[in-house]
Amino acid sequence: MSISRQNHFWGTLSPLGGLTGIGILVMASARLSWAVTVSAGLFWVYVLTTLTFSFLLNLNSKFFPKSGRNAIFTCIASFWAGIYIYLFYLICPFAALELFLILMLIPLFLASSPVMEEAFPQSDKYNLDIFECLSEIVSIAAVLSALLIIFSIIREPLAYFSLSFPGTYKGLIYIIKLDENSFMPVRIFISSAGSLLLLGYLTGLYQYLKNSEFFGR
Repeated sequence: MSISRQNHFWGTLSPLGGLTGIGILVMASARLSWAVTVSAGLFWVYVLTTLTFSFLLNLNSKFFPKSGRNAIFTCIASFWAGIYIYLFYLICPFAALELFLILMLIPLFLASSPVMEEAFPQSDKYNLDIFECLSEIVSIAAVLSALLIIFSIIREPLAYFSLSFPGTYKGLIYIIKLDENSFMPVRIFISSAGSLLLLGYLTGLYQYLKNSEFFGR
C-alpha cells in the first residue's frame, strides 16, 4: 500500500494509528519545552535526511547496495541529528544535554519506521519523486510533532502544574507555573508508567472515536 493512500493521522502507518511513535511520545512529552525541541528535531532530521538520501539515489541508484541501504540511511539520519544537537547545544547547552538521548533516538525511529520502506522501496524500476516523497515525510513528521505537543500540553500541567518553553541557560522558560503544593499535580504522570496510563486512556478514546459513526468506517 502506498503511503499516499494512507491517512497520516488515522492510518495504520501513522504514529497514533500503529503506535509507532509511542517511545518518543512517552519520553519527550513530560514537558512542553521538551516536546517543542524534539518536534523541531523531527522536522530537521526527517527533511534533511530525505533530501540527502533522495539526491544520492537519483544521482546513482546503483551506488547503494540493496542490502545496505537501511544502514546508510541510518548513518545519514544520525549525521543530521548530530548537527542539530550541536547547533542546539550552542544555543542552550543544558537543554541539549538533558535531551541528548531522546534526540539521538530520532534517526533510529525514522530508519525503523515502516513508512521508509514505502517511501524508498528497493526496486530498480521505482522512479523516485523527491517532492512527493518529501511532502509525505513532512506530513508524517507534522502528525508526530502535533501529537507530541498536544500530549505534553495535557501531561505537564497534570504532573507539574506548569507549562514551559525552551530557552535561557536553565533550559526552559515557564509560561505558567502555579503552586506545586496544590492538590492538582498528579506526580504519577511524571514517570513513564504514568504517561503510559494517560496515553492508554487517550488511545482508547482514539479507538472509540475511530470506530464511531462520526469518523465513519
